[in-house]
Amino acid sequence: MNRNAIILAIIIVVIAVMLFSGRLLNRSGNGADGQNIVGDVKGKTAPDFELKDLNGNTVKLSQFRGKAILLNFWATWCTPCKTEMPWFVDLQERYGGDGLQVIGVAMDDAGLDTISKFAKDMNLNYTVLLGKESISELYGGVNFLPTTFYIDRNGKIVDRVFGIVNRKEIEDNVKKALESKVAEADGNAPSTQALPSSVPQSTPPDDPTPSYPPAVKVN
Repeated sequence: MNRNAIILAIIIVVIAVMLFSGRLLNRSGNGADGQNIVGDVKGKTAPDFELKDLNGNTVKLSQFRGKAILLNFWATWCTPCKTEMPWFVDLQERYGGDGLQVIGVAMDDAGLDTISKFAKDMNLNYTVLLGKESISELYGGVNFLPTTFYIDRNGKIVDRVFGIVNRKEIEDNVKKALESKVAEADGNAPSTQALPSSVPQSTPPDDPTPSYPPAVKVN
C-alpha cells in the first residue's frame, strides 16, 4: 500500500469516528440547552429556543421561566389542531392569571400573512410563533400534528401528547404544570403546591365533539 493510500484510509477512519460520535451525542441528549430530547421526555428540561412571533418580535422560551407552559406544535392545514385551539383560548383565559402561558408554534410553510389571518380568525389570545425545522428536531422531531408539551414552572417537561385528546385531559395536564413551585435560588429542590384558590377546580362541560380527527403525519 503506497503512502497516499494509507493517508486516505486514515482520513476515512477519522471521519467515520466523528460521525459515529456525533450520532451518539445526539441520542444522549437530555434536554439541556442546545441538545435535542428523545425517548421518555418526562422530567427532562425543555430545550430553550428563540423564534419570531407574528409581530416580528424575538421570543425565547426561557423568558417564560416561572410560568407553566402549554407548548403546542400545529399547522394551518391541520384539522385536529383547529379543533383543540378554542380549548387553548379558554384555558389561557381561565388560568393565565395563575401563571399559564400557551405558546403555539406554527410548523407549516404558509407564510406570515396566512398564519396571522388564521390566528385572527381563530381569535387566538396566546403567543403564536413561526416555527422552524430545527426547533422540531430539538423536541425529538415533531412527526405528527398536533404535538403538545406541558412544561412546569422550572422548565421541566410534565408530559408530551401526540394528536388530539379530550379537553379534560388537556386541562388536567395544565393543572399538573401549574402545581409545580419555582425552585429556590439556592438550589433547593422544588416542591409542589396546591392550586391557588382563584383557579377554578370544577371542570367545564366537555366539548360537544363526539370524536376527534386523528393526528396528521408531517411529510
